[in-house]
Amino acid sequence: MIAHVVMLLLSVAFVSLGMWQLRRLDERRLANTVGESRFEAEPVDAALLVSAAGSDLDSLSHYRALATGTFAPESEVLIRSQVYLGVAGFHVVTPLVADDGSAVLVNRGWVPLDMDRVPVTAATPPAGVVTVEGWLVPTKERGALGPPDPEDGRLVAMNRVDIDRIQEQVPFPLLPMYLVAMGERGGELPVPVETPTFEDDGPHLAYAIQWFSFLVIGIVGYGFLMRRSLRSSG
Repeated sequence: MIAHVVMLLLSVAFVSLGMWQLRRLDERRLANTVGESRFEAEPVDAALLVSAAGSDLDSLSHYRALATGTFAPESEVLIRSQVYLGVAGFHVVTPLVADDGSAVLVNRGWVPLDMDRVPVTAATPPAGVVTVEGWLVPTKERGALGPPDPEDGRLVAMNRVDIDRIQEQVPFPLLPMYLVAMGERGGELPVPVETPTFEDDGPHLAYAIQWFSFLVIGIVGYGFLMRRSLRSSG
């Protein structure tokens, strides 16, 4: 009797876990569809998009946007733990200051680890007024196990693009989203970030198959054991 209950509980658990992974798969596919539709839309001025979104900033993620202004390399920061072609380095994030005095942070791309001072003179942004096209990304929140950045002082390198923290060390108001610049990935520095793709469904289908396989194995194995038990008792 106890064996029946245990098998029943395990079966319910395996089915529940498998169905949960299928729901996660549906959510991932929906997110991919939404992200792709946003990315394929015509780019719009970043400040206008942020203004229209109000407090729902996450709805702007992956929208392509334009920003016009003058780069302020003296206020740029480096983002650690970035890899390009297997080589560790930083992402260079530089404010782009508009005519009205506001600014948007622009992730201009990757530089190697030896370029660990700002401004990064070997990857200087273009001078004068420029228009940058990229996609919008919300500020990065520290995860439960993520390394913290110091709360005080001028930071040259950070663990994530924390817009509120960067705001503390720049003299102009920042948009609450940052822009990842698009560009050709050639031999010049910084190397632009690879454009996002929306085809990866993640591991959820494989995990669902795994849990359902455990269910089948459990049922077959239990049936085999019960059959042996009945033969022994007979």
